[in-house]
Amino acid sequence: MHNFEKLKIWQKAMDVAVEVYKVSLLLPIDEKFNLIHQIKKCAVSIPSNIAEGSGRNSNKEFIQFLGIANGSTFELITQLILAKRLSLVDEEIIQPIINQLVEISNMSFSFQKSLKEN
Repeated sequence: MHNFEKLKIWQKAMDVAVEVYKVSLLLPIDEKFNLIHQIKKCAVSIPSNIAEGSGRNSNKEFIQFLGIANGSTFELITQLILAKRLSLVDEEIIQPIINQLVEISNMSFSFQKSLKEN
């Protein structure tokens, strides 16, 4: 079992979730139940799955939840790119978040590899 609050990947994922919530305020209100809801759901899913996996009984289970978090990471990247393509949010707002998500994904893959070796 890992203390998820001390995991750098969880901390970065929480930072991204906060940023995504801030960005969602910039989106048109008519997207409240569509894109805004989905973006927030993905953003929360990433650190939540990292935390849940950290409390599981084995590294194998933790790796599984890190994989789920990765899926949410790529889903969120796609939704942010869509928001940018629809001109709902400027690229200079979205791109730093996407960069952070790529970093989280890379960290996750490395972490998964290290857990497999133990």
